[in-house]
Amino acid sequence: MKRPVTLKPLTFYCLLFCACFSIFSIIGFVSKTPDMVSANVKEKDGKPKDTLLNTQNDYDNLKSFTEVIGLIKKNYYRDVEFSSLVQGAIKGMVATLDPHSAYLTTEDFNDLKVDTKGEFGGIGIEITIRDGSITVVSPIEDTPAYNVGIMSGDQILKIENELTKDMTLSEALKKMRGPKGTPVTIYVHREGRANLLPFTIVRDIIKVHSVRYRMLEDAVGYIRLSQFNADSSSEFVSALKALKKLNAGKEISGLVIDLRNNPGGLLTQAVRVSDIFLDGGMVVYTDGRFEDSKSEYFAHNNGNEPKYPIVILVNEGSASASEIVSGTFQDAKRAVIVGMQTFGKGSVQTVIPMEGEKALKLTTALYYTRSGRSIQTTGIVPDKIVAAKPIKLEEENTLDQEEQNFRIREESLKGAIKNPNGREENESNKELKISQYPKRKYKEPKYLIGSRDAMAADLGFVLEEDPQLAEGLTVIKQWISTGKIPEFLDKAKPAKVASK
Repeated sequence: MKRPVTLKPLTFYCLLFCACFSIFSIIGFVSKTPDMVSANVKEKDGKPKDTLLNTQNDYDNLKSFTEVIGLIKKNYYRDVEFSSLVQGAIKGMVATLDPHSAYLTTEDFNDLKVDTKGEFGGIGIEITIRDGSITVVSPIEDTPAYNVGIMSGDQILKIENELTKDMTLSEALKKMRGPKGTPVTIYVHREGRANLLPFTIVRDIIKVHSVRYRMLEDAVGYIRLSQFNADSSSEFVSALKALKKLNAGKEISGLVIDLRNNPGGLLTQAVRVSDIFLDGGMVVYTDGRFEDSKSEYFAHNNGNEPKYPIVILVNEGSASASEIVSGTFQDAKRAVIVGMQTFGKGSVQTVIPMEGEKALKLTTALYYTRSGRSIQTTGIVPDKIVAAKPIKLEEENTLDQEEQNFRIREESLKGAIKNPNGREENESNKELKISQYPKRKYKEPKYLIGSRDAMAADLGFVLEEDPQLAEGLTVIKQWISTGKIPEFLDKAKPAKVASK
């Protein structure tokens, strides 16, 4: 009678892992089913997609992977579960691709579904990782974080009593979310401040109304669009109607669209907002490695909105969908862009569900404006560069204008995808780094961009506190008085790119 063979857990798992990969690679070579990576699925150039394992080097790398697992299990100072090692390896693998791709555990995937619904208990900020630090891209308007003064570029170094070093985005979000009415204390490092700034923020249900509006001078309207959510285009249309009503029932003479600190959102809503003002033509298209990552979005000649002058305000916190809108309006010469160079996120992420309620958020394509230019890393360079009012500095610190205006951008993120047009820093970008003011102290802005206070405050005070808005209004007045688009826009030279 033969004795049963007993395998140690490590040996069993490694053999199982290798067997699975061997099976997958064989299927990759011979299968004709569309759900596998096989010859009947084509790249956009007509070539078949890669199989799972193509070369001896692929097999050697897989062998190294299992060998490392074995060494950890054998030599690490404490026992580590096999599943933890594999999950960590998967997360690390995906993290090497680019800053926006991510492996979503069941909990992460459920959190993403909550975000999609637009309602959750939290403090209301968009965050990313820069140089290993949890960094604020922008606070969401009218949320607890926004109201206590959290700013774009703030580095969150501590949440309650736990340092955020090496903390993942999902872990940081998890710690900052919670039931409505419960407090959470975060400690941030801000440019120009010597010490960490503590903020105790009371969580709330985050429901963002994306549109606010008011009248400016000379029948010029102002619409603040804080993000592109499911209701943005309908709210935008309602705001236009309200502005006309505020103007004694007459059409407005011009419009300032404020996209500063707008982190993006739904691409379809960005297209619909653009469609209100554009007669036709492409708004944006996406292009990636495979045919199913290519898509095109067009405007239609609905003839609803008059051809009055438009200025779009942007800054370093304007990202993704807000860059698409401003870039397309710039290409079409339908608006003058005023402010500072935008964030530069020009990539498309697709969430691919997996077994066990897990998912893979994977960058599958890049955005291109109607002229064929990519905004990836370069962002949108305004036609008229205007800095925001500088921040207040501590008594022992002074910073020049360049340092004060620094904000995190896509190109500064580790592993950021390079611009496919091959454009490096151009002359317009260099203008943003010129120091225009001497070193001195400044006062804090009295009104936050697009806040309820700014909507209700005396316009003179708001324009004094907000030089970008003041310049935008000046540009529109110039446009109205001359009857033609300002000359500096005509001198703008969009990058030449290959045809799509």
